[in-house]
Amino acid sequence: MWRKWLAVSLAALIIISGCSQEKEVVDEQPEKQVEDIVKEDKEIQFQYPLTGVKTEIEPMDRAVAVVVNNHPQARPQTGLHKADIVYEVLAEGKVTRFLAIFESERPEKVGPVRSARDYYIDLAKGYDSIFIAHGYSPEAKEMLMSGEIDNLNGIQYDGSLFKRVDFRYAPHNSYITFENIVKGAEDNQFSLEKAPEGLAFLDESEIEGLSGQSTEKVEISYGNSTFDVQYEYNKDKNKYHRISAGETTVDLDSNQPVQLDNVLIVEMNHEIVDNAGRRDINLASGGQGYLLRKGLKTEVEWKNVDGRILPFIDGAEAEFVPGKTWINIVPSLDRVSFGTQS
Repeated sequence: MWRKWLAVSLAALIIISGCSQEKEVVDEQPEKQVEDIVKEDKEIQFQYPLTGVKTEIEPMDRAVAVVVNNHPQARPQTGLHKADIVYEVLAEGKVTRFLAIFESERPEKVGPVRSARDYYIDLAKGYDSIFIAHGYSPEAKEMLMSGEIDNLNGIQYDGSLFKRVDFRYAPHNSYITFENIVKGAEDNQFSLEKAPEGLAFLDESEIEGLSGQSTEKVEISYGNSTFDVQYEYNKDKNKYHRISAGETTVDLDSNQPVQLDNVLIVEMNHEIVDNAGRRDINLASGGQGYLLRKGLKTEVEWKNVDGRILPFIDGAEAEFVPGKTWINIVPSLDRVSFGTQS
């Protein structure tokens, strides 16, 4: 009787043990599947459209373009080091201003903000940007008032969305926070979503095989030493630093230098159109230029492609190194010289 009970018990134990083992196997399988799914998710890579830098989150933010003052009394500026793309263009006389385009990063605030010109608006439209300026030329005012681009202007929002600091004098003291840009956009029912179409970028193997003339330094003359520009290539960081009036371009609040991966210099026809010295700049003609990447200089042809100034080599669009890009528009390439660092 005991033996019979023992046999039954052993059989039951085997069945229970077997069921337990099967349960463990069944329980393990979903865990492994979950791990695989998580791993696959981590391997999915997006990239920011205007820098080509990898990100695990799909970029959804609309670009914001801000006209930034470059007068000596406006330096150092705030927020430029976080811009994906910056255009540097002559305004009146021998004075340049910046059009800073933000998408991948948003500084807390940006400025000093300065007045618009028609060609800044045209450049901003190439990225479907919300356009930020404080003031405007007659031509720019007409474009903005007609609704040609979603915009916020300090003329209408001085003291509300735009704030003036007390350590600088007008017109070099107007700033706007990104919190107020969002508020202004929402109040005006401007969409804040839909990232711009991406630029073309080199992959790692293409960067390793990049060719061009070794160039450590470039100087750009705008006819005024206060606004002349130098870019120097830092081999240790593989970045370009920008210098004007003998000073490295840094952020006012953080003291971080502007560090760039691409410098595009393009020649465009400039024409004085009024007694105030305002200009008409031909953004559409195409022409010659230079592209600097990884310490190498390449001669390029530039074209306006859907409002964007892009470089071409032998008829094919030249790809950028992933990272930040500055584009200098000059009246003549005779104003550009290259050399080695001292």
